[in-house]
Amino acid sequence: MTGQQRDAVYTHGHQEPVLRSHSSRTVDDSAAYLKPELRPGQAVLDVGCGPGTITADLAGLVGPTGRVVAVDTSAEVLEAAARFAAGRGLTNVVFEVADVHALPYADGEFDVVHAHQVLQHVADPVAALREMRRVTAAGGVVAARDVDYASMTWYPEAPAVERWLELYRDVARANGGEPDAGRRLLSWARAAGFTEVTASSSSWTFATPEQRAWWGGMWADRIVGTGIARTAVAEGFADRAELERIAAGWRAWAADGDGWFAMLHGEVLARG
Repeated sequence: MTGQQRDAVYTHGHQEPVLRSHSSRTVDDSAAYLKPELRPGQAVLDVGCGPGTITADLAGLVGPTGRVVAVDTSAEVLEAAARFAAGRGLTNVVFEVADVHALPYADGEFDVVHAHQVLQHVADPVAALREMRRVTAAGGVVAARDVDYASMTWYPEAPAVERWLELYRDVARANGGEPDAGRRLLSWARAAGFTEVTASSSSWTFATPEQRAWWGGMWADRIVGTGIARTAVAEGFADRAELERIAAGWRAWAADGDGWFAMLHGEVLARG
């Protein structure tokens, strides 16, 4: 692909509702498949680190002798991530602006290269994986985990949430991404040249009143107040009135005592 084609738009953006979601993530709930591969002394690259909560956990697991380099395309988000890591007392992590398609690191520099919910947002995930492979040392591992939006399921039936899912997938693809990335990770890793790929999956479930309020409220805010709304309106997929109806539908689902929501993530550990 050309450089222009690779410059996909980050669908979510970095507004507060997005960071509210990303800041809840940990190694245990978002990278448990990678945890057995981590040990003190390793050099780790965390691609698309966002607010740095997973990064901080990685730094703790490979410290005190190991080091973590965390990259993102947003300098503002990296500043917040650095403050979070400093608040945890971590001294073995640095944050740098970088593009996954052209990482400014030497061949084989890292033992572990990790990307959580990144490949769904790039227009050329195979090229991104090739670049991640390039900076991984012999015997090292590339770890990627991405959601698969088509796998999302919920109860009770909620037409507004159904419309949200349809709209989100349209917006993500208009921005150059692939919302159903989870099922494609194995294929992408093989296309990128990895000779040994272990594929797995894991899920998130939101069913308690507290989980529903957090998840439903976050998406209600996201659908009207982030880059998703801008693209939806600009591309003619929805108008502001429909976005508000979808937000109200999310809040109604969250308030329903029978409410249940689950989503599947694909995962790969890729070597060679």
